[in-house]
Order: sequence, then structure tokens, then C-alpha cells
Amino acid sequence: MFESAEIGHAIAKETYDAEVPALREALLEAQYDLHEQGKRQIIVLINGIEGAGKGETVKLLNEWMDPRFIEVRTFDQQTDEELAHPTAWRYWRQLPAKGRMGVFFGNWYSQMLQGRVHGLFKDAVLDQAINGSERLEKMLTDEGALIFKFWFHLSKKQMKSRLKQLKDDPLHSWRISPLDWQQSKTYDKFVRYGERVLRRTSREYAPWHVIEGVDPYYRSLTVGRLLLEGMQAALNAPEPNAQPLSVGPLAHNHDDVTLLGSLDMSLSLEKDDYEEQLITEQARLSGNIRDKRMRKHALVAVFEGNDAAGKGGAIRRVAAALDPRQYNIVPIAAPSEDERAQPYLWRFWRQIPARGKFTVFDRSWYGRVLVERVEGFCSEADWLRAYGEINDFEEQLTDAGIVVVKFWLAIDDKTQLERFKAREKIPFKRHKITDEDWRNREKWPQYREAVGDMVDRTSTEIAPWTLVEANDKRWARVKVLRTLNEALEAAFARDKKK
Repeated sequence: MFESAEIGHAIAKETYDAEVPALREALLEAQYDLHEQGKRQIIVLINGIEGAGKGETVKLLNEWMDPRFIEVRTFDQQTDEELAHPTAWRYWRQLPAKGRMGVFFGNWYSQMLQGRVHGLFKDAVLDQAINGSERLEKMLTDEGALIFKFWFHLSKKQMKSRLKQLKDDPLHSWRISPLDWQQSKTYDKFVRYGERVLRRTSREYAPWHVIEGVDPYYRSLTVGRLLLEGMQAALNAPEPNAQPLSVGPLAHNHDDVTLLGSLDMSLSLEKDDYEEQLITEQARLSGNIRDKRMRKHALVAVFEGNDAAGKGGAIRRVAAALDPRQYNIVPIAAPSEDERAQPYLWRFWRQIPARGKFTVFDRSWYGRVLVERVEGFCSEADWLRAYGEINDFEEQLTDAGIVVVKFWLAIDDKTQLERFKAREKIPFKRHKITDEDWRNREKWPQYREAVGDMVDRTSTEIAPWTLVEANDKRWARVKVLRTLNEALEAAFARDKKK
């Protein structure tokens, strides 16, 4: 893959000087058009051999284009905060908004290559990282992102020649970094694993471009031309997600027997039993959260359910067991302007807790396959694709030691109507009932079908759904607390077996 890059392509300075003005003008026009359109973000991944012109080329692009809409990010050694989160967390936080460009040095490819070259892990872990990068890039491009991946290359002979020239020049020897010397010793390994990564991850939706780095005129024009071609193609392409998804139809029930319909909604607790069990489970949760074994874990609790099913009351009973410094409650409403300018999962990735912490999501990423599906706020392709994206997201969380517990609080149609009417009569509860709640009741069958599909497709071994019979609020609150405790204690037990 790198052989053609070692030929030594060159462009005469006269050709370069003649072409650059028109190229700059076209790049600026495409950049402004994409910014004004505000439907796509541009992600540029910079990788390759040290000294092959990566920094110089990006510096030049900032001169050719409007730097106000370009964000250059460098991911060096992970910070303590980053180490306490899933690997992808650091990259999600730095994604550019739609209409902007993000240039990533030291990105996910740099991390996996350096780790493998220096023997921090074996091929199996590298292959897992490769698969993860493919899933991430596919999800980003499905959400409208435009991804450019550049590998700047030098042959071993060219790299050694460059280092010798700089070393012998007292005015420029400072330009040799420790990473240059390090890579000169590991060049063969770096190129071997680099070629493996590029072959596996060059896809139609995010292809690799190998840039020969010896001649600055050649590499600059080549990168500029590729960026322009991709940006202009994006401007002329259909809107993101406008194409239907090639996915088989969801299975539908024809015997009127559903998962939610099988719940025993008569389950309840007497007041005395409730108070005793509530205190017991709250004390148990307090102890589990303070347990030293939590240093290896974080806890994420997802609360979904029918309107008026008692999510807020259940969350308050969970919070009452804990020190406020130990948890964070994230209420999810309609996305803000900033959130709409990012891929769907971005606002949830930002809220993922560090090890030792607990985050409660009051509503969650499941909005895409529930309210957005039923109300038509996203395309069918979006919500069909979301099942796989959500499963992948939760797998990344659990791989990082996060315990994911998901609750669907279920009530029947009659109970919901009674609670709606009661809320209207109580002054301090009137804010809880809105016109939208009444409209949602009219779509009860559609929501019921969406919930069934959601549970069927996203209740996995690592992040199963817990269906909570919530006609009786006491029963629901105790079941929620008990489930959280059981999930944490199961994680602690698995640690002991390792």
C-alpha cells in the first residue's frame, strides 16, 4: 500500500504557484457553503511517519481556508480524567459541530498503532480496536459526517536522510523530536502494522489517502485537491440519511401477546413492607456505592417508561440513599441547538461518569427508537440503524467497567388515565401534565409496539432491560433499588473471579 508513496512524486514550484490561488478560492467557497448548510461536520484524521509534513500541511490548510471554522486537536498521553472513562470518550467530546472542521492528531489510529508497536498488547486487541474504529466511523458518516483519513509517508531511507540533515544542521537540529528518534528505531514495525490498519479500515465511506511526504509542493496540493473534491461531492450529495436503509422488517406480533402484556401489573407492597424494604435497599445501595470495589466501576442507570409511570419518584428514592457528590442526574429533553449540531449519541457520551461515580439518565438515548420513531422526528433509516449503534455504545461502556442498568417502568392505560386526572387536580403537580402527555396517550398502541421492538433488539446479556411493574409505586421503587444493588454486586463478584 505504501510502495507508490516511496516513488518520490514532485511538483514544480511554478505549477504549484499557478494552481494554488484557484485551489484556495475553491476550498474557501466549499468551506463556507458547508458551514452555511450546517448539515455535515468534517473530520480530518492525520497519521503517518514523523517528519513527513503532517504539521506543515495542516498549518498551510489553516492559511488557505478560514481558521475560524477549523479546530485542531492533539491527543497525546491520556489524562487521569480520560483514563477513568471509556476509550472513545475523549474523541466524542472533541467532535466538531456540523458546519465545522476538526483536525485530529494522535487520534484512535495513532493510539492503536503505538500500543501495538511498543508491545502494550497483542494482535487480538489491535483487531478489536480496528473493528471499533470502523463502527465509530460508520456511525459518524451515517449521521452526516465527512471523514478524510491521511497517512503521510516517508520511506525508511528518506526518513534517515531527513534526520541526518537536521542533526548536522545546528540551526534546525531542534526540530528533531524524541518521537522522531523513537520512530526511526521502530520504523519497520510501525509501517507493517500501519499497512494492516489501513487495509482493514479503508472503506468507501471513510477511505485512506496515502500522501508521499518528501516534496512539500506535491503533498500540499494533493491534500488540498482531495479535500476540495470530497467537500464539493458532499455539497452535491443528497441530505444525510435521505436514503432508505437496507434492513429487514421488524417482526410483528400476530397473536396479540406482547412482552409488556405478560407483566403482572397487580404486584404491590403494603405500606409497612414497603418502608422496611425501601430502607434496607437504600442502605444496601449506599454501601455498594461506597465500596472500594467501585473504584473499578461506574454505574449508569437509564430510566424510561410510560408517562406518569413514576420515574421521578423512583429516581428520588435512589438519590435519597446517597451523598449528592456521588451521583449526577441528567434529565433528557428535546436536543438544544448545540446538540442538534452533533451526532445523535454525542450528548450522551459527554455525560458518561468516571470510575467510582453514578449517573442517572431520566430518559435517554432510547428516545431515538421511541419518541423520535413514533412522532416522526427522525427517518426510518435513523431509528432502524440506532438499535445496532446503541448496542455498540453500551458494549463500549461495559468493556470500560461501567455497569449499565436499564429500567422500563410500565403502567396500564387505566392507571395512566387516573394519574393524569389526579395531577390536574393537585396544584403543585399540574406542571407534570401537559398537552403533549395527552397527545401521547392517543398513540398508546404505537408506543407499545416501539417499546416491544426496543426491548427485543437492545436487551443484551451485558445490558439487559428490567421491566418494572409500576401500577403500584411502592413495588416499583423497591424493585428499582434492588435491581441496582444486584447489578453492582454481580459486577463485584465477577471481579473476584478474575
